[in-house]
Amino acid sequence: MASPEHETDIVIPDIGEAEDVEVIELCVAPGDTVEVDDPLIVIESDKASMEVPSPFAGTLRDLKVVIGDEVNAGDVIATIAADAPTPAGDTAEPVEDSAGQAEEVEATPTPAAESPARPVTAPDVAAPHTPTGTGRVYAGPAVRRLARELGADLEAIQGSGPRGRIVKDDVKAFVKATMTGTAPAASLPAVPVIDFARFGPVEEVPLTRLQARGGKNLYGSWLYVVHVTQHDEADVTELEAFRKSLAREGEERGVKLTPLAFVMKACAENLRAFPRLNASLNASADGLILKRYHHVGFAVDTEEGLVVPVIRDADRKGVWQLAAEIAELSTLARERRLKPDDLQGGCFTVSSLGRVGGTGFTPIVNAPEVGILGVGRLATKPVWDGLEFRPRAVLPLSLSYDHRAINGVEGGSFMVALTRLLGDIRRLVM
Repeated sequence: MASPEHETDIVIPDIGEAEDVEVIELCVAPGDTVEVDDPLIVIESDKASMEVPSPFAGTLRDLKVVIGDEVNAGDVIATIAADAPTPAGDTAEPVEDSAGQAEEVEATPTPAAESPARPVTAPDVAAPHTPTGTGRVYAGPAVRRLARELGADLEAIQGSGPRGRIVKDDVKAFVKATMTGTAPAASLPAVPVIDFARFGPVEEVPLTRLQARGGKNLYGSWLYVVHVTQHDEADVTELEAFRKSLAREGEERGVKLTPLAFVMKACAENLRAFPRLNASLNASADGLILKRYHHVGFAVDTEEGLVVPVIRDADRKGVWQLAAEIAELSTLARERRLKPDDLQGGCFTVSSLGRVGGTGFTPIVNAPEVGILGVGRLATKPVWDGLEFRPRAVLPLSLSYDHRAINGVEGGSFMVALTRLLGDIRRLVM
């Protein structure tokens, strides 16, 4: 049995820019023996549910959270008596905030600091609505730091987080509205409150946390991104014939080769030719951050809501590997076992409604990305070849982009090049 000096605190790992994620499941109890990577708890952000694994093997001494608590990166969630001595310093981890600066999460509070970074103790976890910083406003240390850097008055900002918590997007929106002299959200007319029960029987069904938080993100993207959508069709007759000819090889590999894998590959290659669609606007929206990597996300429908896992370096991977990763990440998403890294770093998103149907739709850009491709249902249509109508497999495509970063010619050129790639897959190896 591990000695007391080997007891180590386990903290929430880096979860990107997500804040106040909710504990939705406890996988262990005090006294349980755990191995490395055994799940301890399951947390849910506005993007997905994910497990927090144990970094050590040993006996769980204390579990400091309960279902419903809200936690952040660096918060202590448990204490474990490790089987082997832990190197000094493991109880303090650097936590990267979205401003790119690391905070030190220390084992003991730091005195005389304006917004000390420290692990959440049991009383804090029991009352997650208590402000974590000083003053009358409800905001965390990272948000307070951002507000000081931008000269924003937190007392004048309305928080959009749980229980009115101020998040970084609130600070940025406040500063933007102040600089431009406009407040778009505040100027929108309120939706009238109607008692629908007056007209007949009704039933109110709550949204899942993922749906509710995701809806806020989509609303923000729709409000602040200047959307334009262009539609086109790709003749994928040869592609489909080639894909179906590989069915037996797919069975041998244990991989189902779907049209989405080819679309992802074509998009990744096309992003290399159109770098502005592989970019993000900077904070002041007066410049583009061109990314030299090509990570492509794809939408997955789960029982809890829509999730967008990301395939890294999609341009460097073949169709078989992309198909395997699509299947694996889709399964993890539906089983709520995605890791934070699986949801971060996307440059471009593909949203396919092929199974559902439809000849086109208007996908909402997944900000801060500037482009998203919507894929409709594959259909057989008569296409004139100059002599006669021939049946062809046609795939409807819808490209939405941020018009502040991409003009119509660029968007149209991207679609023409993409349909050429899908129409003749030999171009993917050129």
